[in-house]
Amino acid sequence: MAQFTKSDLFRRKLMDSPPPTSTNGSGEHSKSSSAAMPIMVSILVVVIFGTSLYCVYCWRWRKRNAIRRAQIDSLRPLSNSDLPLVDLATIQAATNNFAKDNKLGEGGFGPVYRGVLSGGVEIAVKRLSTKSRQGTVEFRNEVELIAKLQHRNLVRLLGCCVERDEKLLIYEYLPNRSLDAFLFGESDSSKHDQLDWKRRHPIIMGIARGLLYLHEDSVPKVIHRDLKASNVLLDNKMNPKISDFGMAKIFEGEDNEVNIGRVVGTFGYVAPEYAMEGIFSVKSDVFSFGVLLLEILSGQRNGASYFQQHGQTLLRKAWKLWIEDRATEFVDPLLGDSYSTTEAWRCFHVGLLCVQENPDDRPTMSNVVLMLISEQMQLPMPTEPPSFADRPAASGSDLSSTTKTNSTKTRSVNEVTITLIEPR
Repeated sequence: MAQFTKSDLFRRKLMDSPPPTSTNGSGEHSKSSSAAMPIMVSILVVVIFGTSLYCVYCWRWRKRNAIRRAQIDSLRPLSNSDLPLVDLATIQAATNNFAKDNKLGEGGFGPVYRGVLSGGVEIAVKRLSTKSRQGTVEFRNEVELIAKLQHRNLVRLLGCCVERDEKLLIYEYLPNRSLDAFLFGESDSSKHDQLDWKRRHPIIMGIARGLLYLHEDSVPKVIHRDLKASNVLLDNKMNPKISDFGMAKIFEGEDNEVNIGRVVGTFGYVAPEYAMEGIFSVKSDVFSFGVLLLEILSGQRNGASYFQQHGQTLLRKAWKLWIEDRATEFVDPLLGDSYSTTEAWRCFHVGLLCVQENPDDRPTMSNVVLMLISEQMQLPMPTEPPSFADRPAASGSDLSSTTKTNSTKTRSVNEVTITLIEPR
């Protein structure tokens, strides 16, 4: 039998005994794991939330850029006409960030500002209002039309801007601004005094030639649809230039008239067939020209104040004096005896021919120009102009009224919907 020493027995005991356990260390590890769990979950939530926000930002950024690219792409064909696209920063610098002091007036589609480019060139900037009814389609319509039209009696478009939420048109600046400020002179009678017959007659002829170009010489044919005194601008030599083509329409091929649902324009200048039935044609512009011609001749606006004062429209007054052979009483008294009786009488006669109720009876603009310059041409007898009272308008009419601003300018507010047409 083998014998073991004490040291061997002690060594064997050590080898057979189980390893000691550390109860306190395990408990501390479990507690630390439980405490770290909420922190890890919180970090994960923050990461997920931040990633979501970033994705939403990227999506909105891409969407905005896609819209802007689409707008620029829609205007890209204009590059063929060499119309420059001006960046927004340049326009903001030119207008002193659209400062109130640089505001020239306000039209139906937004305000117009004066600006000076870095080279000293003066410009007029038409800024599309966010509340305006003119959207991208109408904006592009005006840009495309004016870019193609070249005539001394049409306002010249220098460039445009489509950036961020801004849509801007840059025109040549005309220092004498609009005809209505001179013609009606509500707040500055000295301007009215400057409009003698030697200036009025060339203005009439210039407007007629500009409209003739739109109707017959431009390709395609263009109908303005909002011809009025405030949309005729005057340069430093008092030459007239037709402006504001936001509501203009193109006529393709042999089309002569169009029937639309929504009537737009300025009350007092709108032809009866357009106001009542929504039908417009070149003869609708001829009617507006006739109203404007009679306003230039008389120095009075065909508006609500005239009707309230005289109990009839300016057109009805003109007709009454015509049938009573008292045409000289229609001429602006401020002209005195300084005007040509022959020219004034011919303008009065042509004006009445243009505002006849039946569009077929109205002359074309080529005939209007010919009648105004030819003293030998025999003019037909006019028929009675329309009476708008108590007659229904076409559904969806958006006829603007002409109201006075704080300065000498006027504006068209294309936000008035009516169901009955009454003389304004």
